[in-house]
Amino acid sequence: MDPHQIHTLAELEALFDAPGEAAIKKEVDRIVPVYRQMIEASPFYLMATRGPGGLDCSPRGDPAGFVHVLDDKHLALPERRGNNRIDSLKNLVHDPHVGLLFLVPGKGETLRVNGRARITTDPELMRRLAMKGKLPQCVIVVEVETVFFQCARAVLRARLWGSSDGREAADNTPSAGEMLAGVPESTIDAAAYDDGLDERQARTLY
Repeated sequence: MDPHQIHTLAELEALFDAPGEAAIKKEVDRIVPVYRQMIEASPFYLMATRGPGGLDCSPRGDPAGFVHVLDDKHLALPERRGNNRIDSLKNLVHDPHVGLLFLVPGKGETLRVNGRARITTDPELMRRLAMKGKLPQCVIVVEVETVFFQCARAVLRARLWGSSDGREAADNTPSAGEMLAGVPESTIDAAAYDDGLDERQARTLY
């Protein structure tokens, strides 16, 4: 047992100051124009879902503008080809609640969107979200419930953008092949997997 564990909201709130006016007022229930600019400038977001097996958080990326703002309450997200685990999609079938975190390279602030999602193969949306002549596997339509931006402190503390040690850290992490070979009971040859990986990924992006 941890004698310092926090058990109640009162104990938790005692650790922090009250949120300021800006922290409260920045949250809205729709996509206002300034938040739309953030979404349309973002080439990358993280999607959090939950299902019978627990939680999932996975990345999505494409050229900026790939997430379409249908109106101030709805977003359309293309689902591209991947590893076919479809963890996020399976979760959404069971529980439509979804959290999105949009990042813009070089910018400290991020944008958070929470809502409810549905999966569709609507032909018009599929055509609208095609990339390089390839249709998405399906489209996730999110009905927005809350939107607000996150201040830059986390990104600044991480020195996420433009830091020379960021490249060094990436170079010192295991390759994809090494990670696959390093999991229990793996029979994958790291060097063989990494050989030509960049070409394979480029060929199968869409």
